[in-house]
Order: sequence, then C-alpha cells, then structure tokens
Amino acid sequence: MTHPLLKRIGSGASRSYSVMAALVLATTSAHAADGSTINSGDTAWLLVSTALVLFMMIPGLALFYAGLVRAKNILSILMQCFALTAVLSLVWLAVGYSLAFSDGCPVIGRFGKMFLSGVTTTSVRADCPTIPELLHFAYQMMFFLITPGLFIGAFAERMKFKAILVFSIVWSLVVYVPCCYGVWHKAGAFFGLTGVIDLAGGIVVHITAGVAALVACVMVGPRKGFPGAQLMPHNLPLTITGAGMLWVGWFGFNAGSQLAANGAAAMTLVVTHLSACAASVVWMLIEWIRNGKPSALGIATGSIAGLAAITPASGKVGPIGAICIGSVSALLCWLACSKLKKKFRYDDSLDVFGVHGVGGFVGTILVAVFGTTAFAGGLGDFSIGSQLVTQSLASVYTILLSGIASFAILKVIDLTIGLRVTPEEENQGLDLAEHGEAAYNQ
Repeated sequence: MTHPLLKRIGSGASRSYSVMAALVLATTSAHAADGSTINSGDTAWLLVSTALVLFMMIPGLALFYAGLVRAKNILSILMQCFALTAVLSLVWLAVGYSLAFSDGCPVIGRFGKMFLSGVTTTSVRADCPTIPELLHFAYQMMFFLITPGLFIGAFAERMKFKAILVFSIVWSLVVYVPCCYGVWHKAGAFFGLTGVIDLAGGIVVHITAGVAALVACVMVGPRKGFPGAQLMPHNLPLTITGAGMLWVGWFGFNAGSQLAANGAAAMTLVVTHLSACAASVVWMLIEWIRNGKPSALGIATGSIAGLAAITPASGKVGPIGAICIGSVSALLCWLACSKLKKKFRYDDSLDVFGVHGVGGFVGTILVAVFGTTAFAGGLGDFSIGSQLVTQSLASVYTILLSGIASFAILKVIDLTIGLRVTPEEENQGLDLAEHGEAAYNQ
C-alpha cells in the first residue's frame, strides 16, 4: 500500500515531467518554426575542432619546428608561426574566405563575402546546414593559416622574415585558394575533374605545401655548411612535445572535416590515430634494423608522416586501410628524407617535402585502393581504376600549380626585397639578426 505522501510526491513529479516535456516540445516547435537547421551537437564539435586545429599551429607546429633548429634560430621559428597565424587570419577575413567559398568562375570564387559581408549569426551553408557559417569560416581559416606554416620548415634559419610574410600571403591566394575552391567548395570539381577525394587536405594542404617547400629550399639555397657540417637539432624534447600536440590536434583537423558529430567523424578519428600508430612503428623498426637503435626523433617524424598520409583518405578508409596507408607512408617518407634528399643535395631543413609532400601524395593516391568498398572496411562507392586516374591527375595538377606559382612568386621577391639574409646575419642567427632578441640569455 502506497503512503499518501509518496502519492502526492509522485503526482507532483509527474506534473513536473509533463511541464518539462511541454517546454521541450515548445522549444522544438519554436526552432522548427523559425526554420533553423543549426544543430547544437555538430556546432559544439566544430567549435572544439577549430580550437584543435589552431592548437596544431600554435603551439604544436611552432614547438615541433623550434626544437629542430639551432638555438640561435628558435625564436625566429616561433615568431614566424605566430605572425602567420595573425596575418593570414586577417587575409582570410578580407578576401580569402570569399574567394575560396563563394560561387564564381570554374577555378576561384568572387568577392561577395569579403569581410564576411552578408554572413550573420544565423547564416548557414547549403553543404553543411547544421553549423553556423561563421563557424565554417573560422574552421576553414585554421587550414588557411597552417598550410604556409608547414613550409617554413624547408627554408628555416636563412630566409628573411619579410620575404616569408610576402611569399605566404601571395602563395595562399594564388595556390591554396583555388585548390580549396575546387576540392572543398565545389566538392571535388577540380580543374575539370570530378569526384576528387580529399577529406581534410592531402591535396589542399600537404601536397601544395610540400611542393612549395621543395621549390623554396632550392631557390633560397642551402644553409651555410650544408651538407658537410653537423646542423643538429638543439632541443629534441621541444620537438617531441610539439609532435604530440600535432597528433592531438589532428583529430580536429581530420574528424572535424566531417562537419558533424556523428559516426563518420568517429571513424575518421579512429583511422587517423591508427595510421599515425602504424607509421610510428614502421619508422621505428626501420631505424632499429638499419642503425641498431630507434630514435625519438624518428618515431615522432613517423607519426607525422602517417597523419599527413591519412588526411585525404580518412573519410573513406577503415582501420585496416588506415594501417596500410600509415605503413606505406612511413617507408616512402623515410626514403625521401634519408635517401632522396642526400642524392639530390637539396636542403629541406626540417623535411617538409619528405614528410608532408610525400605523405600527402601517398594518401591521395592510396585512398583509391583502400577507400573502396572492395577493400575491407572501405566506404567509397567507386572503382579502383577510375578513381586512381582521378586522384593521380588531381595530384599532378596540384604539383604543377604549386611548383610554378611558388617559383614565380619567389623569383619576384628575390628581385625586389631579396629572399635570404646576409652571411653575417646567418652566422649570428635569425633571433638576433631579424628580431633583436635571444632565446637563452646567460
């Protein structure tokens, strides 16, 4: 027999639940009535992902590169990462977003969204209606600024700061924006191709930056003493810390590119992690077998190679495909960094081309193999042969665009303000020569 007090409590609780249910229904009806499609879960995930991608640039990439240079140049690397973050964010607001993500001609957008003209807190894009367009702007801004951040490692310790800024701004508008426009805004309609697969930037970020890095390091010339002198990293703990930050941030980079908090984002996160793990292990084993000892720098570099390679494929492959891509990327990136660079004697100081360029290319091609439903866990509904042709052509077009444009931009800079610091400034170190301060004061 139920006590009268409990009956009253139960009755009150029922009324409370009824009131709460009515409020929820009323709120839902209100959202439906105003036509809003913004989803709080998707929005929350993209807010976090935006922060994670910024975390990759500062402090992740900044520390990863800073530890690899000599002590007299550490602040120059940190300064470049911070300055590019600030300057390119403003460029993205002014014209970058409008040119990359508004309809225009076949290769680039128009100026209608300059300074976010017409974009309000309730605006959404047709291709991602569950998040505010302001958040889409912010998320894509992080990709815009980190891409030039990658290639500064190729000419570290010898290029003028003002030359880096000019090159990064012009290159971003001439190379990055058209690639972003075709691959992402136009959903793979890239220079006459259709169905190009690149979830998070194998083409748009890694191949473009890797090729620019190779061209720049050749045009700027090698560091004094290369290749004979011992140009050793001054602080590997900083580099390992930066690599860990990059790994964490990459979850926002790849899984965030699904633009929703759903199962696809979860799978993308899983395969991103597994590719990095596989590449780390393979790189470690290569060093262990060849040198007798695995290095901390090696396993960190391997992880970045695996992350770069899975980036374009992370929306299509399953766990087994991710392990395959990570393993192949570790082997080929190791060959590029240890053999190719030595053979052709180009001073890619921090192996930007060898890791990001080669890794991005590997993933862009192999998604056609491991991303199809014909392979275990593959999610893509396409034939391997035709997709291989599409991915290969997209890669070639990107290589040509970035290579030719980088050469032209750098040539103009060299003829005007100059690319390289003086020999005296290089000997002194860019921290003092370019910024008037030292990282370590006795």
